[in-house]
Amino acid sequence: MLQPPPPHVPAPALPTGIEERAVFRSIFAAYPDALLLVDQAGRIALANPVAAQLLGYDVSELIGLGVDALVPDSIRPRHASYREAYGKAPRSRPMGNDMDLVAKRKDGSEVLVEIALSPLQSQGLPFTVAAIRDIGAYPRVKKALQRARYSEHLAQLGRLAADTRDPHILVEHVPLIVAQALQVEVVVVFLLDAGRQEFRVAGCVGGVAGERLGDKVPNRPDTPPGFVVHEGAPVVVADYRSETRYAVPAGYLDAGLVSALAVPLFDRGRAIGALAARSQTTQRFGAEEQRFLEAVSSLLATSLQRAQSEEALNHAQRLESVGQLTGGIAHDFNNLLTVIQGNLQVLEERPALVADTHALQLVGAAMRATRRAAELTGKLLAFSRRQVLQPAPVDVSAMIGSLADMLRRTVDQRIRIEADIRPGCPPVMADPGQLESALLNIAINARDAMPDGGHLRFSCEAIDSLPTGLRRELDDPSARGERFVAIAIADTGFGMPEEVKERAFEPFFTTKGAGRGTGLGLSTVYGFIKQSKGAISIDSAPGAGTTVTLYIPQPWHDHAHAEADDHADEALPAGLKVLLVEDDSEVRKVVQAFLAALDCRVTSATTAEQALLSLGPEADFDLLLTDIALGPGMRGTELAGEAQRRFPRLAILLMSGFSAELLEADRDSPRSWELLRKPYSRAELARAMARLLANR
Repeated sequence: MLQPPPPHVPAPALPTGIEERAVFRSIFAAYPDALLLVDQAGRIALANPVAAQLLGYDVSELIGLGVDALVPDSIRPRHASYREAYGKAPRSRPMGNDMDLVAKRKDGSEVLVEIALSPLQSQGLPFTVAAIRDIGAYPRVKKALQRARYSEHLAQLGRLAADTRDPHILVEHVPLIVAQALQVEVVVVFLLDAGRQEFRVAGCVGGVAGERLGDKVPNRPDTPPGFVVHEGAPVVVADYRSETRYAVPAGYLDAGLVSALAVPLFDRGRAIGALAARSQTTQRFGAEEQRFLEAVSSLLATSLQRAQSEEALNHAQRLESVGQLTGGIAHDFNNLLTVIQGNLQVLEERPALVADTHALQLVGAAMRATRRAAELTGKLLAFSRRQVLQPAPVDVSAMIGSLADMLRRTVDQRIRIEADIRPGCPPVMADPGQLESALLNIAINARDAMPDGGHLRFSCEAIDSLPTGLRRELDDPSARGERFVAIAIADTGFGMPEEVKERAFEPFFTTKGAGRGTGLGLSTVYGFIKQSKGAISIDSAPGAGTTVTLYIPQPWHDHAHAEADDHADEALPAGLKVLLVEDDSEVRKVVQAFLAALDCRVTSATTAEQALLSLGPEADFDLLLTDIALGPGMRGTELAGEAQRRFPRLAILLMSGFSAELLEADRDSPRSWELLRKPYSRAELARAMARLLANR
């Protein structure tokens, strides 16, 4: 059954005394969107307070203003043509039509808006009502604009990181960019020092007392940056007044700071500092801010790491240049020393000088000076990592005793030095000069760790085998069954945290200030010990001092070796036929004199090509003694290879004052060849020749 239509219900009348015009004016004024009443000429006839607030004008300033003044300059011509077409055919246009509209404020800034148009011509009025809404006030849009702002600032920081190679410039700009992006009052970059004991404020905006540029903050879990590094994760503070995880500095509250967000800076998984943003608004930081700050910290840490790597590379290149320079100098210098030392030795044995005590003293002093000069050259080469190791049995007890005496005379008297050597401690098989340099390196590090004095103790004992962990690290597995001597150097200094201990042997890593260390000390010691078929360990903790222990193999046949060296001259047969090749005439004369004194028959040549002429089918030489560098033409190693191809039983003895050449020859030459470093004495030459002939 059909229902009858409902009766017509008239609209309720306004209460008595309320005028309709007043109601509409009140609605216009109280409406939450901006409202403009615009005439057909495009002039504003009425504006509500929200419109004035949105557009930055007073209501009175908007009255009579052309709407074109509210349109950005870039789109004004297009807007004029649109308004003209709209005036000819006005129609309603609701909001939410996905049009990107922009309004221009009085100060020239722009705001994203949505606009609804309601023409009143159908009501007999020559106006259009424009309702304007700030879409930036929408939560979703706010977040999008926020992300866009963060992305723009992050891109700005990325461009700066790509353009500048100076990390200090980047650290200086990061707080400025972060403060602008997050619109906060305080941003601070904390960087840990090399010893990880304290932070340095490397960059800041609006820093408070105790956290201004250059200030130091202890690295402890009860300090704001220390807590962030200890946590190893972002830390959000909603309100400092209720913070209990660490001690809040009074300066934060005095400056009106309320909330904070801080993230750690990581370098290859290890925290190196923190980046903190602080605000005077409660609960200022959310997930978007955290993502932005983490992105900034990642970019900053990567840039710092790149700068550190470039500095290390530059340092390595400088060292390589120094190495090439010192190697070249050493070659010429060692040739000169060979001449001086050789002639002094010949002079020392002249019958006329034997009875002249004063002359012998002068010759002896000159000989000692040449040995010191040779040691100096060796140290230059060790610095540039171009030294050839010459292992020999070393009396560790005597070496440590001598070193301890020297240190007592030269280091701070507040440091007590003790040498504890177990009775019967056996010798070790190592390069004596390099071992002494290694011990001295460690002792100097220990001294630097005890600026107010302390106790430095050397100890030494024989051990049957290495600790299990170190045994696995040996480069030469065949050395695992050897017996070792453990040399320990212990101090009562600062000690090392685990992070520093793990990197102690890394090249260029140092905890000393700028200009006070190269970071090559312990890495050089490590390389020397490994090359000596040994091992090294560090036992240390903050406040508990440091003990560095060197494990060096004992010699297999130390007594027989020493005895063979003592009688090297006797091992050489009389009339040994030697082909000597040396391009330096003065050096050649000295070596000829040495060989003549050893009762050898010598044929000399100045070039490899000349020497090959002497190596015809009828040649019957026992030994080829050649310098490696022979000027233009064939090198000594090439000559030796060709000579041994012609005469397989020919003994080969190479010599050079250039350690890089010896290193190369040691790597590439047959094991049956012998290498001799200039300058050398007649006895050292005889021993090398005797070893060659014995092996042959």
